[in-house]
Amino acid sequence: GGLLRAARGERSIAYVAERAGVSAETLRKIETGRIPTPAFFTIVALSRVLDLPLDEIADTAAALPITGEALAG
Repeated sequence: GGLLRAARGERSIAYVAERAGVSAETLRKIETGRIPTPAFFTIVALSRVLDLPLDEIADTAAALPITGEALAG
């Protein structure tokens, strides 16, 4: 979430969400960790809008601890 928030910069949640084809609430939940494992295609869409390479997102995610909540989906 933090990586996406940093990449969003000064752009509003509504602006990025609209261009990625997701709801602003979904993006807000991803950024705050309330959706710990967002759908792959959601991440792809956000990475395109934010010009953020998928490998950078994957590297950041790989460094995070795996929690029971994340495993439960």
